[in-house]
Amino acid sequence: MRPVSPPFLPLLRTPLALLQALGMASLAGLAALPAAVHAQDSSRIARVTVYPGSATVERVAKVAAGARSLTLACLPASLDVQSLQINADPAVRVGEFNVLTEDRDVAAGCASPLDGRIRELEDQIAGVKAEASALQLVDGYLRSVAQAGAGPEAAAPANTAPRAATPTPAQITATAEVLRKSGQDSFARAHQLQRKQEALELALKPLVAERDRVASQRARVVSVTINLAAEREAELRLSYQVRGPGWQPSYRATLDATKATVLIERQALVAQNSGEDWGGVQLTLSTGQPGRATQGQLPRPWWLNVAPPPQGAGAQAAAVAMAPAPAPAMAPLSRSRNAAEEAMPTFDVSALDKGFATEFAVPQRITVPSSGQRVTLALGSHTAPATLLTRTAPAVEDVAYLVAQIAQPPGVWPAGAAGLYRDGAFVGNGRIDFGAPSAGAPAGSTSLSFGRDELVTVRAEPEQDVTGSSGFVGSRVERKTRRAYSVENRHKTGITLQVLHAAPVSRNEKIEVESRYQPQPTDLAWNRSAGTIAWQQPVAAGATAQFSAEHTVRYPKDIELLERR
Repeated sequence: MRPVSPPFLPLLRTPLALLQALGMASLAGLAALPAAVHAQDSSRIARVTVYPGSATVERVAKVAAGARSLTLACLPASLDVQSLQINADPAVRVGEFNVLTEDRDVAAGCASPLDGRIRELEDQIAGVKAEASALQLVDGYLRSVAQAGAGPEAAAPANTAPRAATPTPAQITATAEVLRKSGQDSFARAHQLQRKQEALELALKPLVAERDRVASQRARVVSVTINLAAEREAELRLSYQVRGPGWQPSYRATLDATKATVLIERQALVAQNSGEDWGGVQLTLSTGQPGRATQGQLPRPWWLNVAPPPQGAGAQAAAVAMAPAPAPAMAPLSRSRNAAEEAMPTFDVSALDKGFATEFAVPQRITVPSSGQRVTLALGSHTAPATLLTRTAPAVEDVAYLVAQIAQPPGVWPAGAAGLYRDGAFVGNGRIDFGAPSAGAPAGSTSLSFGRDELVTVRAEPEQDVTGSSGFVGSRVERKTRRAYSVENRHKTGITLQVLHAAPVSRNEKIEVESRYQPQPTDLAWNRSAGTIAWQQPVAAGATAQFSAEHTVRYPKDIELLERR
């Protein structure tokens, strides 16, 4: 019977030159295959432009010479496919691209950054627990040794071998010292392990809570595969929009009462939970809002016609059928705009500079984690001259407040919260908004209140209210009200005093109102509010200013007067 040769035996008989030729041909065939570059190995986030409620992310990937495709994987599911833009160096020709959305669990290498950090902490906690269990074994052994050495000697049975000699006092002392030192070290180490475990669990708890909170957002990832042809090594840039990130302006306003200036420090709070960390990126903040409608609503036609005479039901139905239908494009535009605004987070940044968004480029590279953590950035400062007022409303509160009115500095200043400081001390929180009407401030200015002025004393006399009759045989009710105020300046320098008072305003022609003031007010409709009276005048150091207002209200006796104060 002829023996069967092993299948690899012919290869052993092949000449060496033939094997080398086959190897070179195989390598040449591999080189001829299309090359693929995976973005998770070579791409990085280089630049991010943050808008209120969204962000544009720009990724840069290295393309190897001769590459025929490029895959950028593990992109966030909040990516807007319509916003994808691909740019490459002249050495790269870009063709079509495909977008795939899949579950993160099945996507290779797309574990969440939080998952890796959580596993790392869990492994550390497991190591601490294992060491604590080993210390418990050591502690049990030391206890058994101590009990065996310290117990009373038991009488040995007659049929057993004689016991070892009783240890000497020196041996007992040495053994006790060794047990004491070992036990002390064991208990100290157990205490350190307990503290370490508590610290690790404390660090793990917020990570687990954040992972559970955004689990639904991070359940899916996006990968983009681009067909290309690279003549030599080059770079490719992919930019896309993601919904959710945003920034909010904030300010720090410090008043120097001596110089009558306010130092405004501009800040920005940036946060994002898009599913990918922004590590060491070039960050730009923009006041634009690309998520809003690109076209405003148009006015509807306003027409007038004569109503036809009443007709039968059939004629009415025919008239309805012949009536022109309203413009169909208006309602859908309004609904889509409202839906987009409701879906966006609330960020009070909507200022535009001559129709274009204002951008703030941060000079240093910034890291913003995808955990929702708020990162505060400094955007510079500006010192603005201020008009200082001491404002009081004695009828409401016998207290005076220091107010600074600031004109809008050059550039765009989005509305935002402001921390207020007076002469270096924190006094409270306010709001800077040059676009909205401010209390008593001119257009384009804002008013900031820097707390009470304790060196101004305000007194309000009790209100005098007298009601009587007037007109023919007492057919009308006449009511007279008088208020008087005094304000004393106890500063060593003069102040500009502003006193506010509410006067009655008639909303019916049957009600007459007559007012007399002493002195004459500066503004009868302060802050564009009818009935709000303002006196504004300088008050010298140590001087007292007096103000009074008398109002007479007349109305028919047969009506009931409605009054709101």
